[in-house]
Amino acid sequence: MTSVSARDRNPLGGHVPVAGGLAARGLSYAAGLAAETLQVFVANPRGWATPPGDPAQDEAFRAGCAQAGLPAYVHAPYLINPGSADPVTAERSVRSLRHSLRRARAIGARGVVVHTGSATGGRSRESALAQTGELLLPLLDELTHEDDPYLLLEPTAGQGASLCSRVADLGPYLAALRHHPRVGICLDTAHVFAAGHDLAAPDGVAATLEELVEVAGPGRLRLIHANDSKAPAGSRRDRHENIGAGHIGQAAFAALLRHPATAGVPLIIETPGGPEGHAADVARLKELRSAPAPG
Repeated sequence: MTSVSARDRNPLGGHVPVAGGLAARGLSYAAGLAAETLQVFVANPRGWATPPGDPAQDEAFRAGCAQAGLPAYVHAPYLINPGSADPVTAERSVRSLRHSLRRARAIGARGVVVHTGSATGGRSRESALAQTGELLLPLLDELTHEDDPYLLLEPTAGQGASLCSRVADLGPYLAALRHHPRVGICLDTAHVFAAGHDLAAPDGVAATLEELVEVAGPGRLRLIHANDSKAPAGSRRDRHENIGAGHIGQAAFAALLRHPATAGVPLIIETPGGPEGHAADVARLKELRSAPAPG
């Protein structure tokens, strides 16, 4: 039987800045973290611009990731909300997400993470989900190449009229997308904790992951955003904290790394601080990954 290395089972890394060039800045920052995986923006995360990118940087980034064995991911802009009651926002959301998916393919990224959005304008969740399906299914059907990225749904912390924050909410959301084979899940630990899944409780991690597999199906979990939380469980407040310094705690991350549902799933930090703090968080996760399971 072939053994799987700890790195292959759970590559650990972080979201990296790319101002100055995807390869020139992003890969250098990742190296400073001793990252085994990374995530980038390919557009202003708080805007609607769809920049074409630099082909030379794209190729250098793709080659650098391949050489170092770094799985890459793209995070789509925060403004995207295909469930919006505003037709302008809905149209811009489609254009922005299509841009992220195409740019992800150009740089060899495995997936595009997108927040699941909300029902605005007082409309019902059912109406917003139906619109989400109508707008996103054509984008998903464009993913016909073997090297196209997955669309990774990231449930939110439960603010406002969120369409998807609790694990159970993934059921109706995936149904709206007809359980498309190119759809995966990005689980943000701070978000799911704030939404009410107490990962710090005994067996809290196992209960959450087992519910996720039951609701979404095996193999849907493709990325984890590993963030501790400044806010308590159920607060519905999205406040990231460094690993082990928040309400979730190190033991929960150790349990996450051991659970069968996370086999093969990369973990990416989006924690506070600059390079030193980020490197410390990646190192802390590596320590937890290598620690023996409690007897």
